[in-house]
Amino acid sequence: MGNAITINGSTYTVRGTVLDQATRQPVAGLNVTVYEKDEITKDDFCGIGVTDLEGAFEVSFDSSAFRFLIFDRKPVFYFIVDDGGTVLLNTRDQAIHDVGPSTPPIILAVDLSNDKLRKLIRTEAVEGWVGGFAQSNPAFAYPTPDLSSLEMLDNLANIPLLQRQQKVVWPEFSWETEPMSTDDKRRCYQMFAPDISRLGYTNEGRVYSIICPQQGYASPSLGSFNVEVTVTGNRGWADESNRELAADMSVVGKIWFGPSAHEGLVVKQLARIFEKHGHPFPFTKKNAIQVLTHKPGDPTEPVFPLTRGQTTAFPIPAFAQHGALAWTVGHLGVEIGHIVKTDVPVVDDFNELIMGLFNLASGNMLRPGNILTWNVWFTAPDKVNQQEWEDHAILWRDSIDADHGSPEGNGTVPRFFDGTPFSPLKSILIEEGTLLKNYLDKHDF
Repeated sequence: MGNAITINGSTYTVRGTVLDQATRQPVAGLNVTVYEKDEITKDDFCGIGVTDLEGAFEVSFDSSAFRFLIFDRKPVFYFIVDDGGTVLLNTRDQAIHDVGPSTPPIILAVDLSNDKLRKLIRTEAVEGWVGGFAQSNPAFAYPTPDLSSLEMLDNLANIPLLQRQQKVVWPEFSWETEPMSTDDKRRCYQMFAPDISRLGYTNEGRVYSIICPQQGYASPSLGSFNVEVTVTGNRGWADESNRELAADMSVVGKIWFGPSAHEGLVVKQLARIFEKHGHPFPFTKKNAIQVLTHKPGDPTEPVFPLTRGQTTAFPIPAFAQHGALAWTVGHLGVEIGHIVKTDVPVVDDFNELIMGLFNLASGNMLRPGNILTWNVWFTAPDKVNQQEWEDHAILWRDSIDADHGSPEGNGTVPRFFDGTPFSPLKSILIEEGTLLKNYLDKHDF
């Protein structure tokens, strides 16, 4: 493997191995983030790597990643190891001071006993697969599956028909923080919470239900928002014999306030105004702000495909790929349209305000014209417990709690391709205040 830390000009390369603390066996698929410890200013992000099947990782970065107020000191490195956002180890209190060729081998031992994501992973499909539905119509076949002969199904109406499922352990999401930009450096990548999303089908492989991911974002002024791509229709097939799938979906984007926002003074004031005038306020998913979506590039087509493999529309960083552990992978993309109008000016203007605030906090995620893309990495097929599926679907249909997250882990922070964490504009609080004031002044509140 070579030296643990090598320095070539201004480039540092850090190598090490991650082991299971209990078994001393290597652990694949973990993120290892390198930081430079700084006791005077905030610690500096240096880079991120992913462990391979041998538990090995390698991270290279330029010395410009960290800057010293005391120029004659040497860098001090430490590591944070996480699994889909669940932190397993933080070595800040055992940082490496002897950076260079003399640094001893870096062995990081992690405790997996409370790693819920790892417990979701299946390596073999459960018995009972029959197959045949994917082959029942020649039009269903790749390279261009045509599923138009199938009716679009209500996502919750056919749970009694479900027999098998593939859980999305790694829902890797991506969007452009500057829509229409040709600079991939402004593209964000984020893994949503594991095992919210699922593909449900029969033993023959006909898809009858697809549960899609949700996420939460926080506004400094108003508190938390929930955002969901709610499936309104689906059709398709899964073929376990070759680990492929093809499905069509129609969805609507929804935004509503999370629990913490309900207690905020500004939100309470706005809610009282809405109540006084008899208008619904987006405290619940039922009254959520709705955003239309469509197939990328075609505003007239509300149905879009979920197909095999990863997207080829943009480069994908190593930390967003899970081929070493996943059963299979599919991808989907959806373009954001406009907010559904209520024809009540005070409500429509408010919805536009909230959309603006949400896009400030999330990096233009739901800006019209932006294309949201998921690479959904599945674990091996399992049987469906229909009551558990219904409970799971209802739980996430009624809302993820953005303040407390998913019981299986909250997913990762958004990052750019090089691993640098994304953060909203430093001026977001000022911009939020301006937008709120303009709205209140316009409607004479």
